[in-house]
Amino acid sequence: MLSGIPSALHPSSALFGLGYTPDYVCYHELISTTKEYMSCVTAVEGEWLAELGPMFFSIKESYESALKRRQRERADALKMEQEMKNKKAEEEREKKEIQARTDSTISRRSEYATPGRQSSATPKFGRKKKRGRLGF
Repeated sequence: MLSGIPSALHPSSALFGLGYTPDYVCYHELISTTKEYMSCVTAVEGEWLAELGPMFFSIKESYESALKRRQRERADALKMEQEMKNKKAEEEREKKEIQARTDSTISRRSEYATPGRQSSATPKFGRKKKRGRLGF
């Protein structure tokens, strides 16, 4: 099909005695005698050629199938957009929950009272001792 050379199945090929000629075949070897013969032949589907070799083959779509494909693509795009919006909303909700949890833990920490400690004072264990005179 690519070279445009008319060729036939070789008589020793397994597809030769099939009783019918497949629409599409792949061959490994081309034998040139008085005719061109294909040997090591495998029958394939036309869709396989378009799927595995899109740079060489394509399937011509009818108007209805192209219309259905475009509608399906639009529906898929809308579905993806909706999923992305839902995911963003869920992430925002999770961020707000985490922020609320951290705010509540900060406020809970300040609820505890320590006797003799002012709320704005630094703890005693954090201060360095001053060097100087001993208490005589």
